[in-house]
Amino acid sequence: MDEGHEIRLIESLEQPTFGVRQLVRRDDLPELFARVVPLVAGALERGGMQPAGPPFARYRGAMSGGFDVEVGFPLVEPAELTIPDAGPGTPVSGLLPEARVVETVHVGAYDGLSQTYARLEAWMVDHDVQPLDESWEYYESGPESDPDPATWRTRIVMPVSGPAVEAG
Repeated sequence: MDEGHEIRLIESLEQPTFGVRQLVRRDDLPELFARVVPLVAGALERGGMQPAGPPFARYRGAMSGGFDVEVGFPLVEPAELTIPDAGPGTPVSGLLPEARVVETVHVGAYDGLSQTYARLEAWMVDHDVQPLDESWEYYESGPESDPDPATWRTRIVMPVSGPAVEAG
């Protein structure tokens, strides 16, 4: 199976981050990313910091009709930075937690992400693990790197619990 379809249970290490957290409706996600990624990149540049990886979005909890989402970049070390005008969002210095996670890579346009999440959910049922109340996505390549959606890569990471996790 190619990497675009492989699902793995792995250990994810703690990762410092900096981004903007905001409550948004699903339809407003593209605008949020288009607005926030350059703002956060600018704050990192002004602070003399380089991202430790591609942009990410961290989703917390389930909300009807929307998301509690943090959009930003992973960092090598924690940093307290500022964003002069974050709009309705709140700048946050945070950490992605150390955790056992299920991860996979979605290859293709973002409108196919729901099918990849459905495969992840089925895999978790088959392997007796339960998702915790958050997940995050790393946007390894996307419209900013190639206009062809067939080349876009989104790494999906979901912390999990359950017998298979405790035995690992």
